[in-house]
Amino acid sequence: MAKFQSVPHDSAHKHVTGEAIYVDDLPCLPGLLHLQPGLSTRAHAKITKLDLSAVRAAPGVVCVLTAHDIPGTNDVSPTGTGDDPVFAGDEVVYAGQAIFAVAATSLAAARHAAALAIIEYEDLPAILTIADARAAKADLEPEQLMFMGSTEESLRFAQHVIIGNLRVGGQDHFYLESQGAECIPGEDGDLSITSSTQHPSEVQHLIAHLLNKHSHDVRVHLRRMGGGFGGKETQAALIAAMTALASHKTGRPARLVLDRDDDMVMTGKRHDFEIDYKVGFDDRGQLSGIYLDLASRCGCSMDLSAAINDRAMFHADNAYFLNNADITSRRFRTNTVSNTAFRGFGGPQGMIAIERVMDAIALHLGKDPLEVRKVNLYNKMGRDFTPYGQRVMDNVAPQIIEDLEARADYAARRAAVRAFNASHKYVRRGIALTPVKFGISFTTTFLNQAGALVHVYADGSVHLNHGGTEMGQGLNTKIAQIVAEEFQIDFAKVKITATDTDKVPNTSATAASSGTDLNGMAAQRAAQTIKSHLADFAAKEAECAAKDVIFENGHVRAGAKEWTFEALVKAAYMARISLSSTGFYATPDIHYDREKHTGKPFYYYAYGAALSEVEIDVLTGESKILRVDIVHDVGKSLNPALDIGQIEGGFVQGAGWLTCEELVFDDQGVLRTHAPSTYKIPACSDRPDVFNVTLYEDGENTKDTIHKSKAVGEPPFMLAISVFSAITDAVASVGNYKTLPDLHAPATPEAILRAITALQQAGET
Repeated sequence: MAKFQSVPHDSAHKHVTGEAIYVDDLPCLPGLLHLQPGLSTRAHAKITKLDLSAVRAAPGVVCVLTAHDIPGTNDVSPTGTGDDPVFAGDEVVYAGQAIFAVAATSLAAARHAAALAIIEYEDLPAILTIADARAAKADLEPEQLMFMGSTEESLRFAQHVIIGNLRVGGQDHFYLESQGAECIPGEDGDLSITSSTQHPSEVQHLIAHLLNKHSHDVRVHLRRMGGGFGGKETQAALIAAMTALASHKTGRPARLVLDRDDDMVMTGKRHDFEIDYKVGFDDRGQLSGIYLDLASRCGCSMDLSAAINDRAMFHADNAYFLNNADITSRRFRTNTVSNTAFRGFGGPQGMIAIERVMDAIALHLGKDPLEVRKVNLYNKMGRDFTPYGQRVMDNVAPQIIEDLEARADYAARRAAVRAFNASHKYVRRGIALTPVKFGISFTTTFLNQAGALVHVYADGSVHLNHGGTEMGQGLNTKIAQIVAEEFQIDFAKVKITATDTDKVPNTSATAASSGTDLNGMAAQRAAQTIKSHLADFAAKEAECAAKDVIFENGHVRAGAKEWTFEALVKAAYMARISLSSTGFYATPDIHYDREKHTGKPFYYYAYGAALSEVEIDVLTGESKILRVDIVHDVGKSLNPALDIGQIEGGFVQGAGWLTCEELVFDDQGVLRTHAPSTYKIPACSDRPDVFNVTLYEDGENTKDTIHKSKAVGEPPFMLAISVFSAITDAVASVGNYKTLPDLHAPATPEAILRAITALQQAGET
C-alpha cells in the first residue's frame, strides 16, 4: 500500500456536478421560516424611531425579532468583549449593522416586509479611517510594542537611513457560499443548527448564552462550507444566532442565507493597514536597525483584532534577522464593519511591510533586491532569534531560494527584463523573488488542541469524526488518509462524517493553518487506541507478543496466523473487544507572554519562495502577471495534489488582494464595493500563463507533526507579495530605477498610474 498519494478530494465530484450539499440546499421542512435582516444605513447614530408595525403586518410575516426578544446576552463577540450585539439597541455603530430580522413563510415575503421598516436616526460623529481614529485616539487597546536590541543607537551609527510608508487595503473573503445557517427546534427546547462555520463550538457556546441555555442544549453541525478563508471563524455566529432566536421564539425551523450584497455589507474583512518605517543599513544592504509602525483599521468591535495585529507584529520580520528592532502596533476602532480573520491572520500585512523595506534598500543602493534579501536572511551565525525571542531552528529559506533561483533561471530573466524595459517606452516589465517564513500554531495558546472520534464497525468499515471543518481545502480527505494509513486499509473504507458538537466537544476553529496538524494527530491517536486493542486480541489468538503483530495492505499477521482486516475486526467484535475510541492532541512546547510579547508562540515555521514576472501598461496602468515560479515546503506531503492546489489557490487569492480587490467606503461609511459588479476578484484570465509550482524536495518537518508534514493553508498566500514587488520593479523602471515608487496596495491600474505620474512630476523619468 503506497503511503500518502494524491488521493482526490472526497467531495471533488460533488463540487463539480453540484451534488455537494450546503445550507441552502437542505430540504425545506414543513413550517420553515425564512429570515431577512433589516440593516442600518448610518455609520454612527442614535435610533430615535423604530416603527416595525408595517413589517409585522406584511403578508407572510410570522414574527419580527429585535434586541428585546433576546432572553440571554445580546452578544456574539468571540472573546467576550461584549461589543458584538446580534441586534443594535439604541445606537448603531456601522452602516450594515442588523437592527431587526423578519421571519416569514417565504424569502420574498421576508425581504418585502423588511423594506417597510420606518427608522429615524440622530447622526453622531463617525470615525471612518485610520487617520480619523488616530486623531480621535480611538484605540481598541493600548499601543503594543515588540522590540529587540537598541534600535535608536543602531540608526544613529548606520551607514544609510531611509524612511517611508505603505498603505495596504483590506479584502473581502468572497467565499462562494455566503453566510448561512438553519435551526431546527427539538424536544425540551433543544436546538439543532446547521451552520456554515469554521468554529462550530463557538457558535454553540454563543447561542447558549444568547438564549440563556446550556451548551448541551445546542447542537451545531456541518458537512462542508463553500469557502471560508477566516470569514466564517467568528462572523458565522451572528447568522446562526438569528436563526436560533427565531426557532426559540416560534418553535419552527428557521433559515437565513445572506445574499451577496448583504453578506459583503454586514460581515468583516481583512484589516487594512498604514505602515511607517525608518531603517538603517550598511553598503551591502544588511539591516542594522528598524522602526516599524503598524496601524490597522479594526472596525466597530474587537472581534479577533488583538490576535490578528499581534500576528502582524510576529511576521514583520518574515524571513529576515532584524537585529535591532522596534515594532509598534496601533489597533483603531472605527465606525465600519468589524474586521476579522482572513487567510494569513495579519501575517501578510506584517510581511509586506518588511518586503517593502527590502525593495526600498535595493533601489537606494542600486542593488538587485534579491541580493539585499539574501544578505538579511536568518542564519545559524548568531542571526537566528526573532524580535519576540523565538529561535529559528528549522530555517530552509536559503536553500529554497537557491533552488528557485536555479530552477526558474532568475539571473537571466532579470537581465532580460532590464533589456526589455530599455527598448519599450509604453510597456514595462518587472520581476521579483520573495521568501515566506510563516509560524504555525494559534498564538492564543489554549486553542492548540483537538479531538477526534473513530469507530470501527463489525464489517471492517471505519467511521471518522473530528473537530475540524471542511471548507474546500481537503482537510477531511487528509485525515481520512491518516486513519486509513494507521489501519493499513483502503482509503475508501473510511467514512468521513459531518463535524458535530455532539461527537467532538470544545473544538477550536479550523484556522491558523492548524487543521491537519491538530485534528490529524487526534484522529491518529484514536485509531492507534483501537489498533492496539486489535493487536492485543490478535496476539492472544496467535500466542505471540502484541509488538509482533503487523498491519499491512489490508491484512493483519500475528505469528503463524493471518487475517484480513475485516475478519480480524469481526472476530474482535465477537470477542467483545472495544472498537471505538476518542483521540486528543495538544501542541507541545509552545508558550507566549502577551504582556511582554516574548516567548515561543509557534511550534514550527513553514517556508516558501515565489518568483513573479509582470507587465504593466504605462498609459493605462493595467498590469498582468506573465509567469510565476514557486518552491514551497510542505514537509512530507500527505497529499501532493491537494497541497499544490492550496499553493495555487492561496497565491492567486494573495495576488487579488495586492492588485485588484479594492474596498471602497464613501464619506458616510457606506461600503460601495458590495457585489461582483463593483468588487473584482481574480478571474481565470488573471492566472499567469506560466504557473510552475514545486514542492520542496528535501522538505521534512523537524518537529513531531503528523507524518512529518507541514501546514499549507495560509503560508502560500504571502508568496503573492512577489507580485507586488514585481509591479514595484516595473514602475521603478519608468524612473530609471532611481526612486522607490509611491505605490500602495492594491496596485490597481489607478494606483499604478498615480505612482507613474508622481515619478514623472518629480522629474525622475
